[in-house]
Amino acid sequence: MTSELEQNVEKLRHAYRMWRDTKGDSVDIWLSLCANEIAFGSLIQGASPMEYMNFATTREDIRDYLTNIVDNWEMLEFEAEHFVAQGDRIVMLGYCSWKSRATGKSVWTPKADSWRFKDGKAVEFYEFFDTARALAAARPDELH
Repeated sequence: MTSELEQNVEKLRHAYRMWRDTKGDSVDIWLSLCANEIAFGSLIQGASPMEYMNFATTREDIRDYLTNIVDNWEMLEFEAEHFVAQGDRIVMLGYCSWKSRATGKSVWTPKADSWRFKDGKAVEFYEFFDTARALAAARPDELH
């Protein structure tokens, strides 16, 4: 019999595979993991021009967050390489690359996601990636 922590790791493995395999067209898989109330954030914290990547607390906020990512970026690759689990926390370590639909510029970055689960549902998520590279790809070149 598997523990709740092991079950949560498997849920995340599946969700990350779906995210990768569908190139981001699997927003509902993430929503199915989330509790009704969640603290969902990003290191980028809504910096311009990526205001849509701001703190979220509801599933609808998360749907908007993820949908905006896919609307604004084309996923080139996404690999969830390692999962580290302890207590109620699971950390995914991997990397990804995306191409900005607005600028045509691409970004590759290491990625770490920190999840916390309670009663089988995610109650906290925070993502870490190279925000400087992402913002440089999202911003159009300025004329001097």
